[in-house]
Amino acid sequence: MPLLPAPLRALSPLNAAAAAGPTRAPRTLLYGRRAPLAGALLFLSIGAVSAAVAGRTGCVFSHRCLPFLGRAARGLSSARMESASTTAPSIVVYVTVPNREAGKKLSQSIISEKLAACVNIVPGIGSVYWWDGKVQTDAEELLIIKTRESLLDALTEHVKANHEYDVPEVISLPISGGNTKYLEWIKNSTREN
Repeated sequence: MPLLPAPLRALSPLNAAAAAGPTRAPRTLLYGRRAPLAGALLFLSIGAVSAAVAGRTGCVFSHRCLPFLGRAARGLSSARMESASTTAPSIVVYVTVPNREAGKKLSQSIISEKLAACVNIVPGIGSVYWWDGKVQTDAEELLIIKTRESLLDALTEHVKANHEYDVPEVISLPISGGNTKYLEWIKNSTREN
């Protein structure tokens, strides 16, 4: 019997085969060949999950027991640190407008005031919503606005002052990463506050 730590001997397929008698020997040989493969797959699975968690959280060096993360993990960490010093926390803001003309007018005023670096106008949005005590359906256009997180309040006030709706949609989503050059461009194309 191969040398296994005592707790693992009881779980070994070879141990189970010996207890079952000679009729189980061919199956033991098959299990014996699969065990290294199963162990390797388990090790790689743990490594992949750990790498994914480490990449998302930025806590790469908390996984020191997995040596194969080494250089790749350090590369992820340094890229985030580098971008943090040259970019500003950025967001994507959604604003719906009733038509193309309203979208172009609002987009141009946002860019002119340096409240955003870019506004995409997406046509053909169909909105279904609750308003005035009933379900409403309208054709709208969507503005996708890229800006600094610090400009959200000023942008919201600008939209409210220049929008046709009584309660315009202004919702933001954080940008957690991306092309560093693009994120630098957002920072450099917008005002401080």
